[in-house]
Amino acid sequence: MTESNIISEDELVEPVIVPVEAYVSRDYASAEQSRLWQKVWQVACRVEDIPEVGNFISYEIGSDSVVVVRSAEQEIQAFHNVCAHRGRRLVEPKRGERNASGRRGQFVCGYHGWRYGLDGTNTHIPKEEHWRGKLSAQCASLTSVRCEQWGGWVWINLDENCESLLDYLGPIPEMLDPFELQNMRCRWRKWGIFDCNWKVALEAFNETYHVATTHPEVSRYGDFSGWARTYGLHSCIGYDAPKDMDKNQQAKLRISDGPDARVATAEMQRFIWEKANTNTTQTLVDAAERLKDELPEGAPPDQVLKHWLASARAADEARGVVWPTVDAEHVAKSGTSWQVFPNFQIGHAVNNMLCYGARPYGDDPDKCIFEGAVYELYPNNVGPQPPWEFCGPTAEEWCFVLAQDFSNMAAVQQGMKSAGFKGNRINPYMERATANLHRNLARFMGTGSPRIY
Repeated sequence: MTESNIISEDELVEPVIVPVEAYVSRDYASAEQSRLWQKVWQVACRVEDIPEVGNFISYEIGSDSVVVVRSAEQEIQAFHNVCAHRGRRLVEPKRGERNASGRRGQFVCGYHGWRYGLDGTNTHIPKEEHWRGKLSAQCASLTSVRCEQWGGWVWINLDENCESLLDYLGPIPEMLDPFELQNMRCRWRKWGIFDCNWKVALEAFNETYHVATTHPEVSRYGDFSGWARTYGLHSCIGYDAPKDMDKNQQAKLRISDGPDARVATAEMQRFIWEKANTNTTQTLVDAAERLKDELPEGAPPDQVLKHWLASARAADEARGVVWPTVDAEHVAKSGTSWQVFPNFQIGHAVNNMLCYGARPYGDDPDKCIFEGAVYELYPNNVGPQPPWEFCGPTAEEWCFVLAQDFSNMAAVQQGMKSAGFKGNRINPYMERATANLHRNLARFMGTGSPRIY
């Protein structure tokens, strides 16, 4: 690290300005590969993506490619996706696909036929005698990649000397383990190539300050402003809520602030289901629709909230979907979503979650790969397992609400290049997660630290 003025986490209680270098500099984008992406834990896939021995999936990050494989019934391993002979990639995504995937009994290099077992060991080298005994098992086998599991995801780290995943995640497992994220299954997942830096894409979702302006339709159901808290590398955001309300009102599953909470909550749930396609389930929508018949007019909001959640929980349990029981105090403390440094967001609830990821598209600072996936609980933990669908940033391909977020991204990326723009001015309450992202980026990159102004 070369920058000496990296601010401390405690200093994020002050407004800061973030320079634009991290968003627009091609040199910065090129340096990220070795200084950042080869040093951090990243989500490669879900465990259920590779359920059987021989199932594999690739993960691409810049110039690096990793293949994750279920090498044994109870073992998942990861390797650099390159043949030890001449560096040819062993598996490659088909044109237009997010990653390579499938099932194999071994990996065979298409160039010269070197073969590798599922554990990465070299099993065959054509004309091996030509090397005159110089090829050892170590140099002829695949290079392993650190690979660990948490929350139902498989995580990889290209730094063989890195800290453990649990140490890296810090307080996140303690905060989110009660929600049993590993039991959720994907309802839909989409990805695309967007015209903005990966940080611009992530920052569209790590604060609630934008909701009133970007999503005016949502604002008619209540005040969705909220707080942000930092935890070292990571951060958490959540909603502000009236002091006399159930603590759940600070989390994702909350009721509307309308004059009749029963009717307004049903309207809000229908809107979220039809126009956002995230952050709720059909069971929650149906339970909200029943509120007007199951509660008297004028029922206080806290009663509406408790009845709605209890009704939905019972309906799900009747079809074999069991929600975890999480104490309301813990729900409030855990907020609505966690930003896992550097590029993953987990928006959790007791029966569903919305996750985002963003990463560079090559070394082009003006483009990124953006991903979004919605999960929920299913009977016997068996879900539809949809493929990754490539989509442009439109309402037709994603949904109305997410397209509103996407509409800001390219405009922000272009605006940051203006001579009249002096840097992002971050407020320390609702946008602290953004400031914390750049504080930690500066630690890895050696430049770009936010400064107090």
